[in-house]
This record gives sequence, structure tokens and C-alpha cells, in this order.
Amino acid sequence: MNIALIAHDKKKELMASFCIAYRSILKNHTLFATGTTGAIIVEATGLNIHKFLPGLMGEQQISARAAYNEMDLVIFFRDPITAKSDEPDIHSLLRECDINNIPFATNLGTAEILIRGLERGDLDWRELINK
Repeated sequence: MNIALIAHDKKKELMASFCIAYRSILKNHTLFATGTTGAIIVEATGLNIHKFLPGLMGEQQISARAAYNEMDLVIFFRDPITAKSDEPDIHSLLRECDINNIPFATNLGTAEILIRGLERGDLDWRELINK
């Protein structure tokens, strides 16, 4: 499965910890991330990650992949407290995920449920619709 990993600045450490905790699951999938988040994850875990551009441009690249239904799961640890200038692009990514039924987690609780579901095979239906 193609999994996108994105984290706002104040959530990058949380994303690294998440990827350390679930490395054994994530290593079996194709991982994508925005540039800085991807570099932090690689450093913390050694996972193989395709890195897009950092920040807003990387989010747009992932959104474009979602528009073509090329992502199977998006985990975006967003910072809901700090105002973001790229908020409309987050909505664009969410819209593309909704259109293509791509599971989308924005916090640790939902991400853990989805990653455990991925491990159990609960998301295998994505492979069926993408054939």
C-alpha cells in the first residue's frame, strides 16, 4: 500500500515516534512524505521513504497523488493550535481523499487505529478497487 506521512512542525517528533513504534508494519509498504518530515523519519527509523518537496509544495504533491487515487492511506499529524497559512491546501488533500475513499488520519488516535487495521488486513479493499 502507498502511505503518505505528513506532520506540521510541532508534530514532527510525534510522527517520528509513531514511525518508530510501527516500523515493523510500515516497512512492508511504500512510504511517501513531505521533505522535512521524511528526512526526520528516515533518520529515526531507517525506513525507505520517497520524499516530496518540503512543506506546502510537498503537501500539494501528495494531494495530486491522492487525486489520481495513488495513495491508500494518509497520516497527517496537524497542529490545530498554531494558525497555518496552508490550511486551504489541507482541505484540498482531505477533499481528494474523500473523493477517492482514502483513509485519512489527522491525530495519533486515528492513526493508530488505521495502522492496526492495515496490519490486520482491514484496508485490503483498497487493493481491489485499484486494480
